Amino acid sequence: MTESSSMAPPSRRLLMLEWRAVAELSAFFTMAPMLRMAPAGDGHPVLVLPGLSASDASTQPLRAFLRDRGYRAHGWKLGPNFGPRPGVEDQMQERLAELHERYQRKVSIVGWSLGGVFARELARRAPSQVRSVITLGSPFAGEPRASNAWRLYEMVSERKVEDWPERERMRTPPPVPASAIYSRSDGIVAWQGCRERETATSENIEVEGSHCGLGHNPVVLYAIADRLAQPEGEWKPFRREGLRRLLYLDPHRDVRKAA
Repeated sequence: MTESSSMAPPSRRLLMLEWRAVAELSAFFTMAPMLRMAPAGDGHPVLVLPGLSASDASTQPLRAFLRDRGYRAHGWKLGPNFGPRPGVEDQMQERLAELHERYQRKVSIVGWSLGGVFARELARRAPSQVRSVITLGSPFAGEPRASNAWRLYEMVSERKVEDWPERERMRTPPPVPASAIYSRSDGIVAWQGCRERETATSENIEVEGSHCGLGHNPVVLYAIADRLAQPEGEWKPFRREGLRRLLYLDPHRDVRKAA
C-alpha cells in the first residue's frame, strides 16, 4: 500500500471515467431480479449516510435494495452533506440514538464517501449502538488533498480540508466490525486512503467501478448484503471464493507480489 504522504488525487483519465456511474445505475435496474438472490437480512436497522454534497436522494437505490433484503433502512434526514458543519455530528448522533431506541437493536451504518468517514466516527462515539460499519470509497486514511473534490469540500463546508481534528485517529479501525469497500479506478478520491487497517474485525473489499456509482453498483450491493447478513456477534471476513473471484479483486495482491 502506498504511504499516505505520497498519495495524489486520481488522474484526469480516471476522473473522466466517472461517467461509468450512469452505466452502473442502469445495471442496478437490469440486475434487480438477480440481486434478490443476495443474502437476506434479519430485519435490523441500517442507517445510510450520503457523500459530499449529496442527500438522501442519492442513497435511495441502496436503501430500496436493503429494504427488499429485509432491513429497516433509513436515510440521515439532514439534507445535503456539506461536511462537519456546526451541529451536524450531534444531529447524526441523535439520529443513530433514535433508530437504536425505536428498534431496540444495534444499528449498522453504511456510509458513502464522506458519509463513511462520519459512520466510523459515529461508531467510535457510540459503539454500544452500532452493530457494524461499511464504508464505500471513504477517504478516512487519506491525505486531505488526495482527492478531486477537496475544493468542493472547502466551498460547501466553509472550512479548510486539513481542518479536521484527530485526523490520525481516523485511520484507526472503529471498535465494531468494519468493512471498507473501494475501487482502484475511483476517479474522485485516492483509493489508498480508502483502505482499512486489517484486524480481526476489519477488512478491505476491492471492486471495479466508479466512485459515484458505488452506492448502486450491483457488485457492491451484493457485498453489502453479504456483510450485513452475518449474525450479530459472529462477524467473519468476506470470502473470495468460486465466482466471487471474478467480481472481487484481491486487495492483498501487491503485498503478495512483493513477498
